[in-house]
Amino acid sequence: MNEKLSNIKESMINKELKDRVSNLFKVISDPTRISILFALKGEDLTVTELTIILDMTQSAVSHQLRVLRDANLVINKKIGKEVIYRLADEHVHMIFNQAIEHVIE
Repeated sequence: MNEKLSNIKESMINKELKDRVSNLFKVISDPTRISILFALKGEDLTVTELTIILDMTQSAVSHQLRVLRDANLVINKKIGKEVIYRLADEHVHMIFNQAIEHVIE
């Protein structure tokens, strides 16, 4: 193998990291989860508010939120009986904003 190809091969990310990045793209590839991320982009929302916005059942919204939470894209906090969700951090905002900008250009 020539040096150029060898350098490229060495610089490629390891399998675990590739799997994690691949999973991130799988998680955000679902239209329902995109809708949830879009709704949370503007403000923190409860599950009830998300069910109204998305016109979905609480069970369905909760399932999608669990997937997003497991991928570290959203976080939640419980206040009384309500659970409030928001985007996990500024990276999620940036990823989402850049994806939107990319597709509308």
